[in-house]
Amino acid sequence: MIYTVTFNPSLDYIVTVKDFTLGMVNRTCEEIIFPGGKGINVSIVLKNLGMDSTILGFTAGFTGKEIQRRVTEMGCKDELIPIANGMSRINLKLRSNEESEINGMGPVIDDEAIKALYAKLDTLKEGDVLVLAGSIPSSMPDTIYSDIMKFLENKGVMIAVDATKDLLMNVLPYHPFVIKPNNHELGEIFHVTLKEKDDVIVYAKKLQEQGARNVLVSMAGDGAVLVAEDGSVYTSEAPKGKVVNSVGAGDSMVAGFVYGYLTSSDYKTAFKMGISSGSASAFSENLATREEVDAIFNTLTF
Repeated sequence: MIYTVTFNPSLDYIVTVKDFTLGMVNRTCEEIIFPGGKGINVSIVLKNLGMDSTILGFTAGFTGKEIQRRVTEMGCKDELIPIANGMSRINLKLRSNEESEINGMGPVIDDEAIKALYAKLDTLKEGDVLVLAGSIPSSMPDTIYSDIMKFLENKGVMIAVDATKDLLMNVLPYHPFVIKPNNHELGEIFHVTLKEKDDVIVYAKKLQEQGARNVLVSMAGDGAVLVAEDGSVYTSEAPKGKVVNSVGAGDSMVAGFVYGYLTSSDYKTAFKMGISSGSASAFSENLATREEVDAIFNTLTF
């Protein structure tokens, strides 16, 4: 079974306003609402590809109930833990002459809620896959990712991590199956600017030396790089297409990579599925469908 963790899920409220003017009454011409959060996005794309997973994390208030309703409606299994106080956040994304975002805070995650999460994680067994994705609320310990990996260290669980800075670096001693920084995040770790794939490969290998089994690096319009644990290195240019919505593209890449590897045990196939899924989401208003992913996958020739 695959499990995804989203510590601070949201309702993403995306509104389009023509010629937004600060300080004035503005009216929307288009509105969309999605359940949001990196782990939730991974689960939705996996479901679209035909693979089931279970969503873990926390919800609160009426927004939390709506998040659960929507992910269930999409066919995903949720075991989100309800919190008595506060409300799950609403993230407002404004599309106009410029794009702006206002992200909510989310509820305070107390010790009892964290214990409830660990009780669920304790049921994972050898061969299961866990995806840890995204930022964490300020009320949680900043070691939570590495704490979870230490807790699961001897269970034989394959763990994918999509996080930044210390959240990412702290998990490396526990040998995550795959990590997915983008080139800017990778550069920030080593205090360098990375624009060329050859340079990305060098620094991805440094993360591998520090414990990551596979390092998947997204580079937006410049493509992607995979440094795999079997010594192989793959690079790809970005598939051609019009970027409609970049939100969720990185999460879709993680989902595609996990799906590709679990169905083929082949890193090249996993890499191609990751690129195809990430690009399909970027080229669509919604997260990638199987048909959209396959259409791009069949064009990749590396």
